[in-house]
Amino acid sequence: MLRAFVWIHALVDEQLRSALRIGRRGSRDEKGQTTAEYALVILAAAAIAIVLITWARSSGKLPAFFDHIIDTIVNGGS
Repeated sequence: MLRAFVWIHALVDEQLRSALRIGRRGSRDEKGQTTAEYALVILAAAAIAIVLITWARSSGKLPAFFDHIIDTIVNGGS
């Protein structure tokens, strides 16, 4: 988990440095910027999902949640 955080931080840091260099030159070539932004959002969402899944599996909440769902379905919503 720490490796993923460090990797994401390094990637974001490099994107920011690149943006600052572009801003200093005065020309703004934005090819791929949207793709990079989407990639960063997806990476952040994946990191959050991994943290939540890890917590749910270690705390036993996930099996209890699914047991509750199945019980509700079997008992007709009561």
